[in-house]
Amino acid sequence: MKLAFGIAVVIIISAAFGILGQNSGQERTVVVYTSVDQVYSEQVFDAFENETGIRVMPVYDVEAAKTTGLVNRLIAEKARPQADVFWSGEFSQTMVLKNEHVLAPYHSPSAADIPARFRDPEGFWTGFGGRARIFIVNTDLLAPSQYPHSVYDMLDEKYPAKSVGIAYPMFGTTATQAAALYGYLGKEKAREFFTSLNNRGVRTVDGNSVVRDLVADSRITYGLTDTDDACGAVENGKNVTIIIPDQGEGQMGTLVIPNTVALIAGAPGPQEGKIFMDYLLEKRQESAMVSSGWIQIPVRDIPGSPCINSTGIRTIPVTYQDIYNSLEPARKDLTEIFVR
Repeated sequence: MKLAFGIAVVIIISAAFGILGQNSGQERTVVVYTSVDQVYSEQVFDAFENETGIRVMPVYDVEAAKTTGLVNRLIAEKARPQADVFWSGEFSQTMVLKNEHVLAPYHSPSAADIPARFRDPEGFWTGFGGRARIFIVNTDLLAPSQYPHSVYDMLDEKYPAKSVGIAYPMFGTTATQAAALYGYLGKEKAREFFTSLNNRGVRTVDGNSVVRDLVADSRITYGLTDTDDACGAVENGKNVTIIIPDQGEGQMGTLVIPNTVALIAGAPGPQEGKIFMDYLLEKRQESAMVSSGWIQIPVRDIPGSPCINSTGIRTIPVTYQDIYNSLEPARKDLTEIFVR
């Protein structure tokens, strides 16, 4: 009896030392490369650390290089990966990483309720809520009966050309939207649309935020931009409203640009990477990022941003792979059209 008791004590003590040894050893970490603005991503990282005890070691993009800088770094590190996870505010550069064999497939159980169109069929990336391409309209310059409701309205002569704004469609999310139109309309019709836009003399500027500011300052009547830019103007009390284009019966819908997250192939901490992905892809996290202002358009059936009614939003029926495939052909065309 004493022997059995002694053995039991030894086992308990040994187990206790084992647990202490694990906890007193090197802390668990996950390295996340992200292009998401630090003010938003840091909230997620802090909450993740508090819930799991796993420390996040983030690497943020350099603003001048945007997402491309991180992507080039991940490709350069492919032989000896330093990151566990890549979290991007868009999808095209994530697809570049897939094509460069930088990513590892992972089907997160947290993504089971995310619609299939927002997930890579092979599991190399998963999308969740993001932003949409919309019109921002100056309510002092246009009455509700005059609001535009389709991208084709930008060709309507009732709107003076210089009163309509768009960012150069060779860059950023405007280029992504252009690629979506190329994928949906076909090269000839899409080229015809953008040629007409340029020939009409619609105002082209250096970025979505410039479009927003021109509308908010009553220098143009309306323009194409992203929901995050437009919502910022709404929240700052500007006399503007948001119109989601092409939402009528038979119309093509608009482009929704999701966040994407992916596991890095050969990651130093693959288990921690999966735990972080599972956490990030939870429905409650998508809802929290709507509340923080990072996401305006959730992909699940949850309330979107209060600055825009995104319920039942009609999205352009083109796969993200098709949009990605159209990016370079569209950019080549549009460079010829818009650069004199």
